[in-house]
Amino acid sequence: MLIPLLKKDFLLAKKYWVIMMIAAIVFPVFIQTKLILGEVFLSFFLSTLYIVFLLFSTVSMVEEKYRGAALLCTTPYTRKALVKSKYLFIISIFVGCYIFYTLTVLLSPIKIGMLDLYDIGRTFLIITAVFGIAIPVQYRFGYEKTRYIFFFFIFVTPFILPNIMKLLQNNESTVRDLISFPGPILGLLLVGAALVIGGISLNLSIQIYSKKDL
Repeated sequence: MLIPLLKKDFLLAKKYWVIMMIAAIVFPVFIQTKLILGEVFLSFFLSTLYIVFLLFSTVSMVEEKYRGAALLCTTPYTRKALVKSKYLFIISIFVGCYIFYTLTVLLSPIKIGMLDLYDIGRTFLIITAVFGIAIPVQYRFGYEKTRYIFFFFIFVTPFILPNIMKLLQNNESTVRDLISFPGPILGLLLVGAALVIGGISLNLSIQIYSKKDL
């Protein structure tokens, strides 16, 4: 039941497929070679965050404009399935960004760093946390009332994230304890934490949407 709903979301954003595929290739190369030399995590995280946000916002805007949610609720699809498809949409875009990044590393004449499991884990965790908040809030208040807040948050992230990372790196107690784990194990722990956050957010969104008057 989720696959047709997932396909529907990608079809709603089809005008931006080519742009987003190009962005998934160009953004990491540009960031690593021009802005943050050799910083694999930031280049992958920032490019993925923007792509997920823009595609998710596009789908939300189209559904809001044409009352897609109300129309879908008249079909055999349950509200629970509709909510689950949104989270699956986010995960699918993340996986797509990872595939394009990996292909770029393998095929690009410009040398850029390969992602390890730790980079993937912390990127997945942060994006899950961001949209784990954004999706329930949007279901509660609607796209029109919340879009400006998330526009602001997404576009200030590149400016505040490097400072946050510096603060964490300067923390001699907790960060050293964390990085004492091997990178792959820490990456798996971060993925596990992301799945827990995503599960909590999913259940909250289902509860909110099941009671929402469309």
